[in-house]
Amino acid sequence: MQRRTILTGTALGVAGAAFGLSPSARASTSPSARASASLSAWASARGPIAIRGVTVIDAAGGVRRGCTVLLRGDRIVDAGPAQRVPIPHDATVLDGAGKYLIPGLADMHTHAVGIDDTDPELYVVNGVTTTRQMSGSAQARAWQQQIAAGARLGPRWSIGSRIVDGAPSLWDGLDVDGSVHVSVANPAEARSAVRREHAAGAAFIKTYTRLSRDSFLAIADECGKLGLPFLGHVPDFVALTEAADRGMRTVEHLFEIWFDTSSQEERLRRAVAAVPIGPGDYNGWFTKMHPYEYAAARSYDRRKAARVFDRIARHGTFVTPTLVLHETNDMPERIRRHDPRYRYFSPDVIDYWDWALDNLYLPGRTPARIAESRELFRRRLALTAGLADAGVPLMTGTDLGTTYLMPGFSVHDELALFVRAGLKPIEALAAATLNPARYLGRPDQGVIRRGAVADLVLLDADPLHDIRNSTRIDSVFVGGVHLGPARRRRMLADIEAAASRPKPAAAAPVAFRGCPCHGGSRSQLSAAAEPTAA
Repeated sequence: MQRRTILTGTALGVAGAAFGLSPSARASTSPSARASASLSAWASARGPIAIRGVTVIDAAGGVRRGCTVLLRGDRIVDAGPAQRVPIPHDATVLDGAGKYLIPGLADMHTHAVGIDDTDPELYVVNGVTTTRQMSGSAQARAWQQQIAAGARLGPRWSIGSRIVDGAPSLWDGLDVDGSVHVSVANPAEARSAVRREHAAGAAFIKTYTRLSRDSFLAIADECGKLGLPFLGHVPDFVALTEAADRGMRTVEHLFEIWFDTSSQEERLRRAVAAVPIGPGDYNGWFTKMHPYEYAAARSYDRRKAARVFDRIARHGTFVTPTLVLHETNDMPERIRRHDPRYRYFSPDVIDYWDWALDNLYLPGRTPARIAESRELFRRRLALTAGLADAGVPLMTGTDLGTTYLMPGFSVHDELALFVRAGLKPIEALAAATLNPARYLGRPDQGVIRRGAVADLVLLDADPLHDIRNSTRIDSVFVGGVHLGPARRRRMLADIEAAASRPKPAAAAPVAFRGCPCHGGSRSQLSAAAEPTAA
């Protein structure tokens, strides 16, 4: 077995920021931010908008053809058959014939790492109008405030706590300033961490991989007292069923689900509990746990899985599979290095992604390991379909911050993977619209009906015929702003121009001087990623 470093999500984001890729000084002056301000002003000066003759698709109401949908500001005033919905004389009328209207999409697992400053705009031009920030971030809070103030255009944002992990934590030494995580050694520290994060305004508590069972149960209890959701990783020492029994709202990723569904669960859990994981051993966790995850996946017991899935479905526990993350981790050889969508990201970001692929993902990938990983990903797709068939509510999430994953664009990739896994297109759309709204407790989102939030996407082709048509966007409606075809093109052109523009000296890369994992240079991080015996 070969060892390799895998950094995902926040880990790569923290590493990228430490490598000098964070132009945060541009937050309020980027071309896209200025465009957002002008768009908000334009929208506030307009009257109602009527989309006439459109096919409406949502997971709650199904398919309704020949509809008129009337919008005023950020609300749907009416929606129904064209003959029933009167159009005010001052309305701007959009011809919806041959077009398809869906609710705005959601990315329910993202990390705002500040590598580029155009994430909010890239979300909305891609029809993503809701995001969930999975590790409390100053960057995310700043964007949230700017969006709320009308200073820029972006999605609605739910921002959680810092990651709450055990002690030692996988983040010790990686998150140098403690802005991303907090380590807790016992139940008392776990309860204290929950209270601090709640007082700081966290919308939920994010649990992590190395929490002890006692600390996890203390978090569950303290969150129950505060009425605060807890969600995230199911720790190595806790069963998925127990986490759901204790009220865990959403399970992130598919790593831990295998053990509950394995015919060899007891043996594998004993082996996992005995694996030595030291402080900051983020790489080591992926490397050392892989054989057990693979063994659990290969010993998948369908009857046992059916009982497990029924149990978590009855609890209303949501699962965010993050298939685009797993695809990147399991099959890095298939990553496209020259995706045309990369033109919206700065050369520094692309260079970092390429460096990470060459130095962190690909080393140690023997033919046997490649075949094994491809099999594991196929099993992840089947697992996703099994969860859906059992009635477990799924949500789209990308783990933005992982190499080559892109704000907005990768949500559409996730939709395609859901359908590839076996979900119907309408079920995939539900995972990106209705289910996130239900999880967030927002009955006026994720649907197209009178009184609902007017976060909408107008498509040029039918997503139920081919889910990839979700990318064929004519217009986006978000926060009372209509982004028509010309304005979307202009925003994308502004983002592309900003990405290619040389950075000021203060924002330029710093030759990758600091490594958050080891406190050394880029070359030291590369050396740490060299394959070694597990």
